[in-house]
Amino acid sequence: MNTLSRSFFPQLNASQSSVSANRGSWLAWVASGKKKFPSTAAHARGIAVLPIRVLRNLWWLIVGILGLFSSITGAAEMRGAWISSVYNLDFPSRINMTPGEQRQEIRQLMTVAAQCRLNSVFVQVRPEGDALYSSTLEPWSRFLTGKQGKSPGFDPLQAFIDEGRRRGIAVHAWINPYRAATNAQNLFDKRHISRLLALHVRRVGRLLWMDPSSPAVQRHVLMVVKDLITRYKLGGIHLDDYFYPYPDQSGGRSFPDAIAYSAYRSAGGQLGIGDWRRRNVNMLVYQISTMIHQLRPGMKFGISPFGIYTKGHPATVMAGIDQLNQLYSDPVYWMRQGWVDYIAPQLYWKEGGEQSFSTLLNWWRNPAINPRGIPVYPGISLERLSEGKWAASEIALQLRLERSIQPRNGGGGFILWRIHQLVKNTKGVAPIVARK
Repeated sequence: MNTLSRSFFPQLNASQSSVSANRGSWLAWVASGKKKFPSTAAHARGIAVLPIRVLRNLWWLIVGILGLFSSITGAAEMRGAWISSVYNLDFPSRINMTPGEQRQEIRQLMTVAAQCRLNSVFVQVRPEGDALYSSTLEPWSRFLTGKQGKSPGFDPLQAFIDEGRRRGIAVHAWINPYRAATNAQNLFDKRHISRLLALHVRRVGRLLWMDPSSPAVQRHVLMVVKDLITRYKLGGIHLDDYFYPYPDQSGGRSFPDAIAYSAYRSAGGQLGIGDWRRRNVNMLVYQISTMIHQLRPGMKFGISPFGIYTKGHPATVMAGIDQLNQLYSDPVYWMRQGWVDYIAPQLYWKEGGEQSFSTLLNWWRNPAINPRGIPVYPGISLERLSEGKWAASEIALQLRLERSIQPRNGGGGFILWRIHQLVKNTKGVAPIVARK
């Protein structure tokens, strides 16, 4: 990497301590648009510094050239990252931020995304039956202000879209289809689904969960998606892996839908409860897909399921969670039906071992599993750098493996969990992503 690139990603070389100390001020300056240049070792030594406007224009020129080079050599390669709002993980990073501070954080996040040559971000705009955008259907998210229903004073989703447009980055609206609350003891706005559709919301451990079997819930989720795709210039709609709750979320208890299932059987339904639950999820996925492709041709619809399909598939991988029979989601069926434009399985394991990254990615991209050639963009966990104590070399290895494992339909690519580690440049991972 050349000298200029090293100045933007100072932790590429751990010995550059004087530059690393100024990394935060540099990123903040790029995002802020301020005219005063941040203090650097070079500036302190009296080394000539170009005018601020020239430096900023030069930076965006470099980003554009890198993007053009990528488009020529890598076709439509997906280079994405998730931006999570639940629990204030990524945005907003704390509850008590002013509107100005939240806007500034959006600029910083999108600036880092551009520096890392990302072309897509997946912004969590509906973490628990709420909204990080102006909505007449659901209340403002409590993660914005600390109180559900309270306006942050601007439209965060639109701000992300505006900043993305300036940088050539597509913004995808990431929604949780069924989670109604991460804590059932919270105070809820009168427009929250736990109030409006109380008969169709279930208590699951500490959570509130919308019943996937409920036609009222399905209609509501479809209205939310329609509102998003008709009012915002989005790159797409994105669902995550939360369909029926994970076993640890429900305390090992079965989802409380016995009454609904009994009514289904009484009406002549023949499916076993597992197939019935999968059918409930399939109906929503199909309806979302159909609506998006009819109303917004060209807009992408994708899902990021749990990374292992089911126990024994693939045969050499150990699975603690059975996605097919515990979460009742069937991403292989969605691919084979052509309902999704891409799948982003969450492959949050190291290369080698019982859940080997390359073994899983080879399985998902196998034409026997994916005969339509739906693009498969592996979810790669940057979070493991801190929580799992991975070395940055593991991320570099997984990025190389993604490039080598065929077929790379749709140009191949990846989605990173999550943008926080790029902002912090945890273990020097930002320049690794930028140059891959």
